[in-house]
Amino acid sequence: MAKKFLWKLWLRFNAMTKDVDNDYFAEVSTAGHTLRVEDIANRIIEEGSEVKFETLLDIFTKGDRIKREALLSGTSVLDGVAHFTPRVTGNWPGATHRFDPEKHRITLDISPSAELRKSLGEEVEVEVLGIRDSGAYIGLITDLSTGLSNNTIVRGQAFSVEGIKIRIEPDDVSSVGLFFQYIGPVESPVPPIRLTSRPIQNSAGKLVFLLPTNIEKGPYQLYVVTRFSNGTTLLRDPRTITYAETVTIADSNTP
Repeated sequence: MAKKFLWKLWLRFNAMTKDVDNDYFAEVSTAGHTLRVEDIANRIIEEGSEVKFETLLDIFTKGDRIKREALLSGTSVLDGVAHFTPRVTGNWPGATHRFDPEKHRITLDISPSAELRKSLGEEVEVEVLGIRDSGAYIGLITDLSTGLSNNTIVRGQAFSVEGIKIRIEPDDVSSVGLFFQYIGPVESPVPPIRLTSRPIQNSAGKLVFLLPTNIEKGPYQLYVVTRFSNGTTLLRDPRTITYAETVTIADSNTP
């Protein structure tokens, strides 16, 4: 059976297994391209649907709300994409032990639906592009006002960027720094936004910034431009380190 879809992979060195020289993990090169509900509505219309864009958005919004409410009530949800099952993690010493937020966590188990599992096996082809330089990497964005690492950060609040070799150097040059590139729907190109405030923390493994209140809400691509290297000598040319996932700027952050 001919494959219909292609996943392109980069291999990154696995720093967690320091005693193994040839241990790598795969990174899907298209992982940062997030399909949003507006994109789904547009695709349905492009396929010939007579339902209006606003009507589709309303249906999707109500459907998502109904799914959320079901999960919040402890009911599992199965759709054409995934099976969501409520779960509480943590150790329970006995039947009389009460829920402790410091030891237990309310979460969900999410697994592909049967249709999706079948398609993954039958329709997806994988191409390995090679080994990507793992010398510099952004791996985690955390909203410090909530402690959530769900790729949403809040205007007027501090957030952290964790990775490898991400220290901003030199920190007094406008060509380097932490940048946001708006990727939402626009009529004309939007220039990237550079945070002009000095970082609260600026180290090789972690950056902490205060997000301005006047930055527009919406989806962004986050990237760091720096000449930092391991030693005291700076790189001759700036290096751009791009976070693979979409970052959403909002006024609040809820799980």
